[in-house]
Amino acid sequence: MAGLATVFGSGAMTNSLAEIENNDVLFVIGSNTKENHPIVALRMIKAVRKGAKLIIADPRRVPLVRQAHLWLQQRPGTDVALLNGMMHVIVNEGLVDRKFIEARTEGFDEGFRKNLEGYTPESAERITGVPKEKIIEAARLYGRSKKAGIYYTMGITQHSHGTDNVLSIANLALMTGNLGRESSGVNPLRGQNNVQGSTDMGCLPNLYPGYQRVVVPQVRERFEELWGVKLPEREGLMANAMIDAAAEGRLKALYIMGENPAITDPDMAHTRKALGELDFLMVQDIFLTETAELAHVVLPAASFAEKVGTFTNTERRVQRVRRVVNAPGLAMKDSLIIMELGRRLGHPMTYHTTEEVFQEIGKAWPAMAGMSYSRLDEEGGLQWPCPTPDHPGTPHLFKGGFPRGKAAFSMVHYRPSQEQPDAEYPFTLTTGRMLFQYHGGSMTRRVAPLEQVAHEPYVEIHPEDAKQLSLEQDGMVTVTSRRGSLTLKARVSRRPGRGVVFIPFHFREAAANILTSSSGLDPVCKIPSLKVTAVKVTKV
Repeated sequence: MAGLATVFGSGAMTNSLAEIENNDVLFVIGSNTKENHPIVALRMIKAVRKGAKLIIADPRRVPLVRQAHLWLQQRPGTDVALLNGMMHVIVNEGLVDRKFIEARTEGFDEGFRKNLEGYTPESAERITGVPKEKIIEAARLYGRSKKAGIYYTMGITQHSHGTDNVLSIANLALMTGNLGRESSGVNPLRGQNNVQGSTDMGCLPNLYPGYQRVVVPQVRERFEELWGVKLPEREGLMANAMIDAAAEGRLKALYIMGENPAITDPDMAHTRKALGELDFLMVQDIFLTETAELAHVVLPAASFAEKVGTFTNTERRVQRVRRVVNAPGLAMKDSLIIMELGRRLGHPMTYHTTEEVFQEIGKAWPAMAGMSYSRLDEEGGLQWPCPTPDHPGTPHLFKGGFPRGKAAFSMVHYRPSQEQPDAEYPFTLTTGRMLFQYHGGSMTRRVAPLEQVAHEPYVEIHPEDAKQLSLEQDGMVTVTSRRGSLTLKARVSRRPGRGVVFIPFHFREAAANILTSSSGLDPVCKIPSLKVTAVKVTKV
């Protein structure tokens, strides 16, 4: 699906946040939107109040289910079977957009339809646990809508087959023509404020700014000319591969900026051991995180409110950031730290203002060539692509077609998650965030009012499972995987299904990633399977 790779690979929404309120159907899959993206969820609720149908597909009864017309409670890791089951119904009932398929796609009739034949609602029910009647109803709702938007987050991507999940979502949107028009599309919701901007700017080991591939000679030569340096011909290591390389002694030094892998990476014991094997570890952050505590050198950085520049949000909107207060102590802006490191390493970078850096971005990536600080100030932000100074920005992508001409359907087969429950580890653990804490907790756990309402870790467990284990509300349990164990309170709840437990990963005193696995990565994007871990639960 090369024509969509830039967008889906970048995690960018094809459509805009404002368009959510005009959806006829919202299909939210693998996203606890109300707790993780509450402002986006408010727009979804407005759409429901205006008459939109909301479909939620999630292994847990997340809060947004209360506003849903239909909840599909699939078993963790079975999203491909669920999506293929829906597409089977859409094909069989003639709900495909044949005109869109013939004009703007390829590969639909060449094997793709045949692949769906094996995913009847009955077979999808056996794999996912979702009643076939609900699969059929969801397919009809989505297939009959011409303003259907799909919204997903890491509940889709953090799997050993996360790429398959995303491609299945793209297939569903393509076969119904829900791309290239307002209030539709495929819309991954970014989890942090400038994740989109970071990936846009090439913070990936295989891509330069603007998702231009490192291994393409013509691309590399253009960046060599722009930057005046000789660039490597091969791709770098993904983040998880860096940890493995450090553990094996192949990576000697690591520079970590604004990341806390000692808490957020899978298999924490492996990660901490690997970081300890490094000859040199340098961490740049605004607080002394668990990772910074392991570093040889810590560089104090400025927070978002202490610097100037731009952030790019989940809808591809580039916005100005302005300094509100001066950075404390010796803390410096990230850009100044990088420039000073470059100077001392023999590569001086002579930027006098952040606006000069922004102007270079337009030279590196044509999609932002039409943006300037003055335009961002006047218009309150612009959405890429914005290739010329008179271009208004792009609220939704693919209106005039796909970059490669026609978008290709992908043949996707259901593959079970690498780690399955068994007699020794009978439960499936899934991890995620909660409303009042954020990521590794390095910021939010320093806020006293938040700690008052969400100060301790817990494991959610279904009442029937709790009964079998003789567990009571707030009783202490030990959760054990093949990598480690932790002890915490049990929260008896109907949020997870039977056989599924949930632990938020914010709490260092009972860090969920002690249990998760760093092996079994997605073969394409190397993301770990954080949403499916086999565990056992025992009463303390």
